[in-house]
Amino acid sequence: MEKIISVIFKVESEGYQAMTELKRAPITDSYTVSQAVLVKKEGGSIKTLDAFDTGLETSDDTSMGGLIGGLIGILGGPLGMLLGGSLGALAGSAVDAGDAVHNASLIERVAEQLVDGEVVLIALEQEAMEGAARRHFSKFDVSIVEDDAAEVAEEVQEAIEAQKEMERQARAKLRESRKTERKQKIEEHRAKLAADFEAFKAKFRKD
Repeated sequence: MEKIISVIFKVESEGYQAMTELKRAPITDSYTVSQAVLVKKEGGSIKTLDAFDTGLETSDDTSMGGLIGGLIGILGGPLGMLLGGSLGALAGSAVDAGDAVHNASLIERVAEQLVDGEVVLIALEQEAMEGAARRHFSKFDVSIVEDDAAEVAEEVQEAIEAQKEMERQARAKLRESRKTERKQKIEEHRAKLAADFEAFKAKFRKD
């Protein structure tokens, strides 16, 4: 089964170690990794530390694209920032916290768990043995989130569309704000011109 696995490291050096091991041996008897990226959250933004792509998904072994690239783009974008607090809000409501985590998408769960200073390794992998990748990372101090890659692909597509809609609404709001501001300035200019004329006429009459 093809999966997206997100491994959140408490110790940054362990994240680098795990990434190095994957790059050295992306194919084993128990799993195959076709894409992986190591990122860190700093000051609320996502920074890429290391990445590799076999080209199986993107036809380009020099860049990070495809499913993993789309996922990182969402996590590092405005939607990812919004989703970062979504599970906490749910957990504090009438919804049971366990159900909230279970029903949330992988994007929401990773966004919620990844905090400033921590690194996460996100990989697209195929397992020959169930739980093989999870066992591989068990030697590190990590928390692991994994999901069906096909389901995540759909989530990413939906999130991209949602983000586009957010941007469209933001642009429309900004244009409306500028239009309102422009109207106000036009009225200010009109009032000033009228006042100048009145002042001139009053001065002319006195003279």
